[in-house]
Amino acid sequence: MGDCMETNIRQFRHDKGITQQELADKVGVTRQTINALENARYNPSLLLAYNITKILGKQYIEDVFILDED
Repeated sequence: MGDCMETNIRQFRHDKGITQQELADKVGVTRQTINALENARYNPSLLLAYNITKILGKQYIEDVFILDED
């Protein structure tokens, strides 16, 4: 493994009409962290992934974070 996982954060964030900064403020991280997640440069903690999933209105973490199991 070792690689960062892809996410649907950007798409779901746009669907909800919120900026990176607004999402970052809601989950308690920097805008740069949200940017890194959206660009697959950072893997979140389980708690952060859960919080982002809930803020984006999704039921399952797997809806937002895509783990490539190859």
